[in-house]
Amino acid sequence: MSVVSRPVRVDRLEFTTDAGAAERARIGLLVLESDQTMEWEVRQLTDLEGVSVYHSRLANDLIVTPETLARMEEELPKATKLLPDYMGLKAIGYGCTSGSTIIGEDRVAEIFAGFHPGVPSTNPLTAAKAALQVLGVKRLGLLTPYSPDVTEAMQANFNSAGIKVTVVGSFYEENDLVVGKIDPQSILSATITLGQNEDVDGVFVSCTSLRAAGIIQQAEETLGKPVTASNHALAWHLLRLAGIKDMREDTGMLYCQQLPSNG
Repeated sequence: MSVVSRPVRVDRLEFTTDAGAAERARIGLLVLESDQTMEWEVRQLTDLEGVSVYHSRLANDLIVTPETLARMEEELPKATKLLPDYMGLKAIGYGCTSGSTIIGEDRVAEIFAGFHPGVPSTNPLTAAKAALQVLGVKRLGLLTPYSPDVTEAMQANFNSAGIKVTVVGSFYEENDLVVGKIDPQSILSATITLGQNEDVDGVFVSCTSLRAAGIIQQAEETLGKPVTASNHALAWHLLRLAGIKDMREDTGMLYCQQLPSNG
């Protein structure tokens, strides 16, 4: 004989609310579907009380060429609208340095503004320029993993912004899956090689897939010059745009800097 069990009464319990996991700032970040590094590094770089980063992934091609990067413009709106405006984001970023170079920083900002009007936005290229400005770098050593055509486009962008690229080095790797597996020691060695040039004031390591954030401090101590990288600069810029002014001494010279008043 089957026994029919009666549902247990659900008691209504009292609760209170607070500001949630991001009392000080909620930051939105668009991450490429092929990126293996950005979320991990940005999590460490923004590990501050009351700050949370919310990610949205967007489609991209594993092979990095000007053509595949340009196609990402169509994916930006799709990924951006997955970060709803009711989240109350304080800043939002697009996580692709080469994509920002090819699509254009202004176009990326325009897409963000269409979904999150009034919210400050950035990308690794814009963030790098802001970082290099506050660090006083005018003669740049540029390290990339890209093919020459993408690297040259980035070099031209920095030059146009008044940051003269004096030395360039590349790993010549187009596959983003492979780029994410380049070991930090290789990145450190390449950074030091470029930074040791007398015509270099500082070094920028481009590409959000490169595991560069962890080598910044060692590179700076070796060179005696400022060093930053895509995720490193982007996380700093997002924090500052979101109004977070906390300074850290364990992540390189940049994280002791604030944006200028017009930043």
